[in-house]
Amino acid sequence: MILSLYVINKAGGLIYQKDYAQGRLAKLTSNEYLVLAGTFHGVHAIASKISPVPKSSGIELLEGDTFKATCFQTLTGTKFLLFADPNHPNCEMILRRIYELYSDFVMKNPFYNPEMPIRIELFDTSVSKLMRQINGT
Repeated sequence: MILSLYVINKAGGLIYQKDYAQGRLAKLTSNEYLVLAGTFHGVHAIASKISPVPKSSGIELLEGDTFKATCFQTLTGTKFLLFADPNHPNCEMILRRIYELYSDFVMKNPFYNPEMPIRIELFDTSVSKLMRQINGT
């Protein structure tokens, strides 16, 4: 089951967030969501610097007992962070599909200002539809 999705801009600001497992996640305040996104952005940047592998892209997968967080970073630095059950397959493929929706409905929208919060209904409904299909709800 997909738990939630975060989109973080290249400066570490949270530009989109949605929970998909009502009742399974503790509801955070808007400030806590912002802190979580900024913290992940900072840890991601530090991980890419301290990695022994040259030109590392940073954290791609973070696993806990009750969740896994999969990160997809675009060439422009935007990060898509997907929280799912630890045994959920194909998170990378789901993130690529979300990125396609982002490219089609957000980046091609002439009224969208890059790096600003995403308030595009077509993107939101398309991602929600995809998550309902994946979660079987």
